Amino acid sequence: MRKNFSDIGFFPQPVLVIGTYNEAGVPNAMNVGWGGMCGSRYVNINISRRHKTTDNIFSKKAFTMSFADQAHLVEADYFGLISGAEENKIEKAGFHALKSEFVDAPIFEELPLTLECKVIEMTEVYGVIRIVGEVVNMSADESILGDDGLVDADKLQALSFDRVRKVYRTLGGVVGQAYADGKKLL
Repeated sequence: MRKNFSDIGFFPQPVLVIGTYNEAGVPNAMNVGWGGMCGSRYVNINISRRHKTTDNIFSKKAFTMSFADQAHLVEADYFGLISGAEENKIEKAGFHALKSEFVDAPIFEELPLTLECKVIEMTEVYGVIRIVGEVVNMSADESILGDDGLVDADKLQALSFDRVRKVYRTLGGVVGQAYADGKKLL
């Protein structure tokens, strides 16, 4: 038996912290639940036109996309509660902004995995601004790298937003091998 729902929601949805600078060079962070990969080197986010972050992206044509982790759940949630017009929110969260070498946007030291993006498209769709960014660099703190030098998802402990229950979750260990396990049916 199946049940039908009018309020749709699915997960996992990554908890993304979008970093921007305002016109005066003050860093801003926003928790965005509607975003992800949309190609091998491209990401997209969908946010309202009324956010300061949206204004900053329009102005700078750049942003960073960091993956919130379990260690910074409180700060990531805070970034979704407080407006970007609040200029001391980075300081209040205890975060430290570093200038990206690749785009005009901040990297937050505390978040261990960051995509540095230049805007390639901004369109209004379905009442939100869809922003597509080209990832020009990915930086990762060494603490989340495996012995092979690659990002280890288990070490990252990235947060996922469960929209149905309105909770944050983490994803657990490896359960199969991509491009391999399905071959059993070939």
